[in-house]
Amino acid sequence: MRARGRYSITGLSLAALVVGMVGLSYAAVPLYDLFCRATGYGGTTMVATEVPIQIGEREMTVRFNANVNRGLPWRFRPVQGSVTVRVGEPTLAFYRVENTSEQTIVGTATYNVTPLKAGEYFSKIDCFCFTEQVLQPGETSELPVSFFVDPSIVDDPEMDRITTLTLSYTFFEVGTSAREQLSSTNQLAGSVIN
Repeated sequence: MRARGRYSITGLSLAALVVGMVGLSYAAVPLYDLFCRATGYGGTTMVATEVPIQIGEREMTVRFNANVNRGLPWRFRPVQGSVTVRVGEPTLAFYRVENTSEQTIVGTATYNVTPLKAGEYFSKIDCFCFTEQVLQPGETSELPVSFFVDPSIVDDPEMDRITTLTLSYTFFEVGTSAREQLSSTNQLAGSVIN
């Protein structure tokens, strides 16, 4: 009888451990994303609520890169290849995206800055990557990103030799359930108008 009780406790403990591990695996991605956004780790850029008061003398070249995940029928590219900015200077750049398919597609963009250690000094004021993008069949859109290079970059001796940063985006299609929901909403709106 005692052995049976021990087996039950061991079994329940193992089941609780498995449930806990599954829960942690689901929480890992959001927690890692939060960590990256807070620290700039892995080239994750910072989100700024205000622009710097002073603009520094040091200049940085910011190059723009655009990719789409395999299978997403979009053309995506920067409007200009690069800009040269002074640290602390608010800058506005544009990317152009086109839906080459015959269906409405919802996409979302991931982003990073290279070199990776520069992510904590690259601050976005506003960006198309903060929201999902909906493109109708054949639609083209210009997507803005407003940013600055934080003036504190000049105080980091590891960044002394860095003169060029690359801002890179990759668009992914949002799941088909979101597309189906959008399609049914559009059909409902069309029937209400008619």
